[in-house]
Amino acid sequence: MTAKPSDLVLTNARVVLADRVIEGGWVAIADGAIAEFGEGRSPERGEDFAGDLLIPGLVELHTDHIEAHFMPRPKVYWDPVAAVVSYDGQLATSGITTALDSLRVWREEGMEEVDGQAGILAEAIAMAREADLLRCDHFLHLRCEVPTLTVVEEARELIGRPDVRLASLMDHTPGQRQFRDEQKLRDYYRSKKGGMTDAELDALFENRLKCQAAYATRNYRELVDLARSHATPLASHDDTTMEHVAQAITDQVAIAEFPTTVEAAEALHAAGIRVLMGAPNLVRGSSHAGNVATAELAQAGCLDILSSDYVPSSMLMAALVLPTRAPNIDLPAAIRAVTKTPAEAVGLTDRGEIAPGKRADLLRVHVAVNVPAVRSVWRSGQRVA
Repeated sequence: MTAKPSDLVLTNARVVLADRVIEGGWVAIADGAIAEFGEGRSPERGEDFAGDLLIPGLVELHTDHIEAHFMPRPKVYWDPVAAVVSYDGQLATSGITTALDSLRVWREEGMEEVDGQAGILAEAIAMAREADLLRCDHFLHLRCEVPTLTVVEEARELIGRPDVRLASLMDHTPGQRQFRDEQKLRDYYRSKKGGMTDAELDALFENRLKCQAAYATRNYRELVDLARSHATPLASHDDTTMEHVAQAITDQVAIAEFPTTVEAAEALHAAGIRVLMGAPNLVRGSSHAGNVATAELAQAGCLDILSSDYVPSSMLMAALVLPTRAPNIDLPAAIRAVTKTPAEAVGLTDRGEIAPGKRADLLRVHVAVNVPAVRSVWRSGQRVA
């Protein structure tokens, strides 16, 4: 041990390192960082984990769950700072210590979802951070729907912020990418909107096709150039074909979010682009949109990152179940997919693993009846949940 006593020692834990598991290990924390770790009896008395898992705090790159707190009912808006605090608490108790809050950077006429509110939410996150109301470390992920009229203008207003860490290029036009099966998109909006008629959906889809023809090509190039000018990492979205893969490679995207086919995912992974898939997909066993299953990509060796997407608690559940769905992946590799790899993908190299000098973002996790429960959460060595 170091001559200086540790601020905190966590003992008698299953310590998950980046490459192995220490059964009956300990971790010492000093000045907000990992000081040392070891196996067996710790040199100092500490908090006894009673055999529970000790893992790094989860790093989430794509969650738009903040919008459910800001608009809990259609056209019903909550106080934005209070919404951020509520959302932050849910993330922390799900084991997420670093989050890229995914904000919709576009507007669409006739839709009741949260759109055109990215600036409001970005300011609310900043206010909550400044007031020391947050348990997690928050950054921004700008979700840019390419074939929309104002997306470039709105992205330009936000991308210069110091907390922006990622921008994704999305196109949800019916008949392609995530919604190649147009019927799946119709089913999605019928359930989400509480009963849109076929006539309303026909009008919506016709407008989206017109917008893609009018705006997509120009907006895509301008958004890529904008991200490059600010050194903001890019993510592609719902890559399906080899043409999509080639475009992602050409534009040097760092992350491929939710590729819809095995062929696209394998090609992206082989090109060094990190493949991100949904944890809910893995937990449920399939994609809600009828696309490729996360488990299939894991078994194929081309899954790099898991995201909770729309269910914060799914991230930890998926990581712990992943070795049973893909025997080629052990527990340390599964935990890397929700910690070290996503952190590195957006340049956060100070966290994501239990190693000397890394931030002491840590979780105590108890597992019973195949369900994980987060018992304790530390961020930079301070207990936050």
